[in-house]
Amino acid sequence: MRVYQHLYNANKSLIKVLSNALYDYEDKAVRQAFKEVFSPKAKIQLCYPFETLASPVNLYEDVYKPLHKAIPDLERRETIVISGTAEDDSAWVGCCGYYTGSFEKNWLDIPATGHQVSMRFHEFYRIENGKVIEMQALWDIPEVMMQANAWPMSPSLGREWHVPAPATQDGLSVQYDNEKANISCKLVADMCDSLGHYATGGVEAMQLEKYWHPRCSWYGPSGIGTGRGIKGFRNWHQIPFLNALPNRVGDVGKGYIFSDSEYVGFTAWPGMQMKVSGDGWLGIAPSNQEITMRSLDFWRCENGLIRENWVLVDLLHVYHQLGVDVLGRMREFNKARR
Repeated sequence: MRVYQHLYNANKSLIKVLSNALYDYEDKAVRQAFKEVFSPKAKIQLCYPFETLASPVNLYEDVYKPLHKAIPDLERRETIVISGTAEDDSAWVGCCGYYTGSFEKNWLDIPATGHQVSMRFHEFYRIENGKVIEMQALWDIPEVMMQANAWPMSPSLGREWHVPAPATQDGLSVQYDNEKANISCKLVADMCDSLGHYATGGVEAMQLEKYWHPRCSWYGPSGIGTGRGIKGFRNWHQIPFLNALPNRVGDVGKGYIFSDSEYVGFTAWPGMQMKVSGDGWLGIAPSNQEITMRSLDFWRCENGLIRENWVLVDLLHVYHQLGVDVLGRMREFNKARR
């Protein structure tokens, strides 16, 4: 796939308008940025409980406005911004980072703490004719619940912490390099295909060492946590995941994968489907319930191997499909809090 530099630069500049408004959050400026960046009929798909919104106006009124009320000094900080085109020539910009500020009022019934809070985001924007026509975004709402000591579900197996920016500290200054982009994209796509060999050949067939750096870091969502190295990735995520969801089907071809130099992004809505069986997952007993999973990813490649992988999964949507009302459980656990 080929990225044209003029389109690459223009699309990054368009999203920069939105990023700047959300960094120094002020209502009038944010509303103006939404008008400038989004097509009025843009398809807006957010994590549970927001789901698909009717228009960018609803994105402001129903999502950002209540979040700003809860965090009056709301600030968006980015750690990765990449631009590229997928196999169908659709043009995308992917942003990784976190929202932060002082958590002064309850949000989604999560008890306010009065302290600084952070919430990771992965946001992907599809752009046509100088406007965003589709947005797919996951926010790590469980991370906010954990910081408020209000997480009502099972503890994470991996490390819970403030997930870092790229080790190379270049996620906001990626330079256009189509050759590197194609090499990186092939590496990640081949790795994803290789993961699918587990069903017929087990762990060895996935050939993890062929694709992952020995010192790789897998930054999972809150509720799963971070794993260090292939051993950490397997112990704290992959083994429980495969034991619980042995028939999971994930296909890069069903979503959009694009690359920017040594960074790769993937977005799909959803990107996987599976049945919860085996050992159960996330502390939930196996029910043989069919579910889908939204997972938005960023990878950083280094010397022909994957060194870092940022992953967000819509865990609240997974629980919702299994009949577990996480926000309802949280309210019950915290209804006596003052």
